[in-house]
Amino acid sequence: MDLFNDLYDCTENLLPKEGIVNYFGQIMTHEEANQYYKLLLNEIDWKNDQAVIFGKLIETKRKIAWYGDIPFAYTYSKVTKTALPWTKTLMQLKQLAELKTGETYNSCLLNLYHDGSEGMAWHSDGEKQLKRHGAIASLSFGAERKFAFKHKQTKEVVALNLASGSLLVMKGTTQDNWLHRLPPTKKVGNPRVNLTFRTIDLDQ
Repeated sequence: MDLFNDLYDCTENLLPKEGIVNYFGQIMTHEEANQYYKLLLNEIDWKNDQAVIFGKLIETKRKIAWYGDIPFAYTYSKVTKTALPWTKTLMQLKQLAELKTGETYNSCLLNLYHDGSEGMAWHSDGEKQLKRHGAIASLSFGAERKFAFKHKQTKEVVALNLASGSLLVMKGTTQDNWLHRLPPTKKVGNPRVNLTFRTIDLDQ
């Protein structure tokens, strides 16, 4: 019995139109996921995220980190971050994500949500530095959280729960046509670590 792949068809597109999202389910054992979770909490250079909103610099409770092949400058929410060099743990996870998805990535944005009160509002990953229509691989560790997509025109919503040690991939025209978010919840009291492997367009 294949414990991980019997439950999910990673070739199935979760979106009904105008984008591609594949969910691989858990791609490692619970023990492996817990080990990576602890390593990421302790090894990553976590910083409170910042954003400029209505001209004011706001600092979030949620923490982030930015790693890559080279010191990429990455700007979102009007704040620029510089990529740190890969850790051994992140390189292992990058290679695993590349193996599973058949894609390559040169950077990773990490998020640390301390509990269910911290989430992410509706948005799309459409920054100019990103490879257009490139794949974004999302690995989750720690608390299981709901993740949702909403079509920009029809407002149709697709949602699923992301388990610890699971992999989700967004690609194609997903960012053009869909928003996504991590809704806050009072039901979760534990942290979640999320890794989003992505590709910065070096030709820009």
